[in-house]
Amino acid sequence: MRLRYSDVTPEPLYVSRRELMVGAAALALTAGAGEAVAATPPAGASLKATPNSAYRVADPPTKMEAATTYNNFYEFGTNKDDPARLAASLKPRPWHVQVDGLCAKPKTFDIEEILKIAPLEERIYVLRCVEAWSMVIPWIGYSLAALLKKVEPTGQAKYVEFTTLKDPEQFPGQKGGFFGGSLDWPYTEGLRLDEAMHPLTLLTLGMYGQVLPNQNGAPVRIVIPWKYGFKSAKSIVRIRLTDTEPKTAWNKAAPQEYGFYSNVNPAVDHPRWSQATERRIGEFRRRQTLPFNGYADQVASLYTGMDLKKNY
Repeated sequence: MRLRYSDVTPEPLYVSRRELMVGAAALALTAGAGEAVAATPPAGASLKATPNSAYRVADPPTKMEAATTYNNFYEFGTNKDDPARLAASLKPRPWHVQVDGLCAKPKTFDIEEILKIAPLEERIYVLRCVEAWSMVIPWIGYSLAALLKKVEPTGQAKYVEFTTLKDPEQFPGQKGGFFGGSLDWPYTEGLRLDEAMHPLTLLTLGMYGQVLPNQNGAPVRIVIPWKYGFKSAKSIVRIRLTDTEPKTAWNKAAPQEYGFYSNVNPAVDHPRWSQATERRIGEFRRRQTLPFNGYADQVASLYTGMDLKKNY
């Protein structure tokens, strides 16, 4: 049986501050000894960034406890609490990201180098899940375009493919059996080049004033605020420029449910539920889902002339 992203029913999970502290301590203890500990930022390490007033929503941020304990990250398991519970197995240092394909200057970047490519900004984005729940999260990073410009995409480049680390020792959800068979590892996602170069597309290195927690995609992930959350690849090890549309993980697993574009479109229902409304984590009432997750003014022009029901 191949488990699908939509097969998990959302149910808010909250943990006490004491449990969070225990989890953080476990991560620090399992990071290793000697030089390995020094090279790994401790859980909760601060990450300074300048708030960007152009990218802030009016709603208050979701509580950090919820945003870090209620996650979809199938590399750790299919339950919402699996990522926070099992996150200590991931070692975010040392870490390298290979950027290659159709570019003039392919390069493998160390994570410390990635941190310094552009000034870090804090942007408050809405993250919406295809399961019809959402969060408001203060992310830290900079536009992905800054990294892509470093490698100089060629005129043949039309798409960008993202690949997550494949390592069953660090990601127990990738091991064989029921959980391991849920997806074709490694996890891959993709964007059109113009989507990837859009200023809203964030190369993300932190959240809530801290380095990314393991369960949220450490040490580097993508956040694309006008698309469903599963488009935002986590724990990225490769970014590849290509002239063909990448084969993405959920589209391969269930093409009738997950299209390549995956823009938030309230007019297109999931086969098993409506996308017209959503529930913000921490709230009881449902709210109307906005086209492009509320970012239509910035991104709708990317899809001029496209049938957004056919290209779901």
